Amino acid sequence: MTPTPSGEQFARVSDELELCYETFGDPGDPTILLIMGLATQMLAWDADFCALLAEQGFHVVRFDNRDCGRSSRMTGTPPTLRQLIRRDPRAATYTLGDLAGDCCRLLDHLGVGSAHVVGASMGGMVAQKVAIEHPDRVRSLTSIMSNTGGRVRGQPKLGVYPIFLKAAPKDREGYAEHNVRLYARIGAQGFPQDLDRIREYARQAFDRGITQAGTGRQLGAILTDDDRRAGLSGLRVPALVIHGTTDSLVRPSGGRATAAAIPGAELLMIEGMGHDLPRPAWPQIVDGIVRTARRAEAARSTPAG
Repeated sequence: MTPTPSGEQFARVSDELELCYETFGDPGDPTILLIMGLATQMLAWDADFCALLAEQGFHVVRFDNRDCGRSSRMTGTPPTLRQLIRRDPRAATYTLGDLAGDCCRLLDHLGVGSAHVVGASMGGMVAQKVAIEHPDRVRSLTSIMSNTGGRVRGQPKLGVYPIFLKAAPKDREGYAEHNVRLYARIGAQGFPQDLDRIREYARQAFDRGITQAGTGRQLGAILTDDDRRAGLSGLRVPALVIHGTTDSLVRPSGGRATAAAIPGAELLMIEGMGHDLPRPAWPQIVDGIVRTARRAEAARSTPAG
């Protein structure tokens, strides 16, 4: 029987912040926390993808990061392009560490002590910060199409910047077509692109709420973060790094650098995948997440010594 989503729920995690989330599967099973990327709502963790994980015996949680979707909007002036280029830390309204803290407070709300933490793009960076700063909350780590925060590896190709930085149209169908153009540029080159699925995601995201200012504040958190390699080198948790070979937004060198920084990490390069999660690649991605989580569960059940 395919697990059904719980429906949208809200967690008040601080005086100023409420997170919108949804769960799949049995709350008594080990939890997989899915963290999405820059300006991307939890819907990008497709419900069918979440159900595949839940069918493997996991309680799956997806949520909107702060400043995205139906979660709370923050205050604070978004950074200017000049500040972003200079990576001026004064431009950041909040940090990736703050986003990592949000994850922990959501787990607290759910009564979950520790989880298998999975993040994509910016979500991968946040997942890394959860593992570094809150190691007791992480059973396993899966970082997808992300980097270490270094200034060289995993940087976008120059040709990507114009379309990525262009303001999205303010009407629903214009926004949908903007997303189609974006993913035609950064998405999978080795898999057929499901343009109808991209349009439908964009329409749903538009209806739930989009914010250019929130995107700017999230981008400020990314670009003002320090190189995480030193922190990653201290991790002692089963880890998997997944990256597409044709990713033009976070180039494959970012995934390789992340895997090299984490002791014992497995690196899974998916041929033809770009900066997206194409349905034909789901079997590899789901198998990798589940394999890593089960390795962690087996280690937890083995008596020390």
